Amino acid sequence: MPQPAPLPLLFLDVDGPLIPFGPRPGPFPVYPVDGAHGTGGNPLLARIDPRHGARLAALPCEPVWATTWGQDANTWICPLLGLPPLPVLDEPEPSATDEQDARAGRHWKTRALVARAAGRPFAWVDDEITAADRTWVAGHHRAPALLHRVDPGIGLTDGDWTALDRWLRDPR
Repeated sequence: MPQPAPLPLLFLDVDGPLIPFGPRPGPFPVYPVDGAHGTGGNPLLARIDPRHGARLAALPCEPVWATTWGQDANTWICPLLGLPPLPVLDEPEPSATDEQDARAGRHWKTRALVARAAGRPFAWVDDEITAADRTWVAGHHRAPALLHRVDPGIGLTDGDWTALDRWLRDPR
């Protein structure tokens, strides 16, 4: 009996998508933080909508943190979202390609997440995705990929979750 295809990967950034920041009209919404989980003294964690956890868990994907928070996302953010620890996309060691990518306007994550996906379909949710990232992924990743840019002043919205769910159910 053939094995079912693995679920698509979902690479998720924290600052911008989950923690809104930057210019916006009016104050940022804040949510109560369960005393058992706390914020470790980081007031920005109160901006994380705890409903994002259930929405992320309902997606047909394998979520992976793609953030400079690294393992700290598991320590501080997963408990706020009611999620178990997630795999983390590690920042690559500095290399000669870093300067080349920076000059071309590509994010440091672009090569790393294509390598991590290893030919699997993936969605990338970030506030710093550029046309250069889209072009590079299209030329270096044969499987379907969705590069979903989020407005950092607003963070993930109902429309973003709907678009992600739709694409992850039928990656093309």
